[in-house]
Amino acid sequence: MKWTTACPDWEERIISRQTLIPFEPLFPDQAAEALEVFGALRMVDATGSPLMSETVRDWVNQFVAAIFGAYDPDSGRRLITEFLLLISKKNGKSTIAAGIMLTAMVLNWRASGEYIILAPTKEIADNSFIPIRDMVKADEELSALFKVQEHLRLVTHHETSATLKVVAADSETVSGKKAIGVFVDELWVFGKRANAEAMLREATGGLASRPEGFIIWATTQSDAPPAGVFRQKLQYARQVRDGKIKDKSFLPVLYEFPKHMIDAGAHREVSNAYITNPNLGLSVDEPFIERGFAQAQLDGEESFRGFLAKHLNVEIGLALMADRWPGAEFWEGQAAACCVSLDDLIDRCEVIDIGIDGGGLDDLLGLAAVGRETGTRRWLAWTHAWAHPSVLERRKSEAPRFRDFAKDGHLTLVDVIGQDVEDVVKLCALVEEQGLLDQIGLDPAGIGAIRDALEEAEIPAEKIVGVRQGWTLGGAIKTTERRLAEGELIHGGQPMMAWCCGNARVEPRANSILITKQASGSAKIDPLMALFNAVALISLNPEALGGSSGFYDNPIMVGV
Repeated sequence: MKWTTACPDWEERIISRQTLIPFEPLFPDQAAEALEVFGALRMVDATGSPLMSETVRDWVNQFVAAIFGAYDPDSGRRLITEFLLLISKKNGKSTIAAGIMLTAMVLNWRASGEYIILAPTKEIADNSFIPIRDMVKADEELSALFKVQEHLRLVTHHETSATLKVVAADSETVSGKKAIGVFVDELWVFGKRANAEAMLREATGGLASRPEGFIIWATTQSDAPPAGVFRQKLQYARQVRDGKIKDKSFLPVLYEFPKHMIDAGAHREVSNAYITNPNLGLSVDEPFIERGFAQAQLDGEESFRGFLAKHLNVEIGLALMADRWPGAEFWEGQAAACCVSLDDLIDRCEVIDIGIDGGGLDDLLGLAAVGRETGTRRWLAWTHAWAHPSVLERRKSEAPRFRDFAKDGHLTLVDVIGQDVEDVVKLCALVEEQGLLDQIGLDPAGIGAIRDALEEAEIPAEKIVGVRQGWTLGGAIKTTERRLAEGELIHGGQPMMAWCCGNARVEPRANSILITKQASGSAKIDPLMALFNAVALISLNPEALGGSSGFYDNPIMVGV
């Protein structure tokens, strides 16, 4: 049997309101049986308490058919075992979860089988359990077939003794389970938890001995840049959908805007809200969306981005707070395919300045290299950071994000103290060996070990300078802002730096501005401060030390 879960034409499909599932049910009879059960469930909280078959739209039936139609009754094996549904808020996700899992319980043949709906909080768990409870109570046959224990959020099948439990997640709740079916609700919340990956592995581990089993991940977009297990699953799902990864057992159904619409700003037009809201006009009230658009825009960019994330599934790449650093507004627009390594700067630039900041046990150690491109005189920036694993313990809320940055190659988790300094010195020495190093700028109050190691590497002492911090750094901060706004500062679009830019908080001081770690709270900005140190030096217009004109054969395309 041949099929693919890739949907390379998804952009055309989603714009024209076509299905995002690129195949018919693998076993039509199984799909039809499931749809009969699913359609007979009653949606009690809807006006008139209609049957599911009377109210849900085609996309829901197609999703249900894909899940249950992947089960081969002859082998007792499900051929597609993992599903990811990314959909905007209020599109009936919790009700769909209730219907799917109750349908699975009705069709289940395994004695004492276990099914789980796993939610990150009690409130979210109730969103799925209450519809299940009501569906059972509203049907005489289901009431006779199932025992509902509200205090336990537990449903038990009288004949097979199979159970469906809705749980608010913690590792002790899900350990040791041998679940046949797992529905994970609001995966984006799990992405913020340091122990989420291990906990979800416990919850889904039972599928190893349940060939008929399945996992459904369901979520809206995050209210912050995606992190942890949510980011991992979303990136994987996108690559499967786009055909970059061949995985016939994984079905992504992602209601999100095509990139060309995001680039054109079409996601900011209320007329395009249907793209990520297939239930618009049904469970999603159109006047509510229209009012929400208008109100969020009046409340400012921070509010509008939050509204877009939850109600239009627009991924937040950079968090913009009310007291944000103004340069953050232009940061994403200056990302380019170049500047992905220090070698890119060495190949393109006539002179390079380096900034360094941080390095404490509770900090990141940030390095930023800013080079002046030969010929164009634009500034190209590259950054990297280092952290000791102890930071993951001290900053547990950010641990999933740090691990993501490490996987991206933008942050190095060192094994021993001192390894970070060794790496920094090697990179500085590389630029010096290429004859392109102007100066290295350090916080005068920073760790002396870096200065000592740089001098030991035979980097001339006159090239190692202190960059005054506090309000005196305001000139470099404003210069960075202007260069970004003018399109004259280009970077590699590293998620780590977008996060740091979003963390930066501005304090006005007399005729200057101040960005400090204290003002930014527990969030890390060390690589950004390193960038300001490098800008303070490159803005002094150092003389060219080398460089090639070969960049003309490979122009930088900003915004890619």
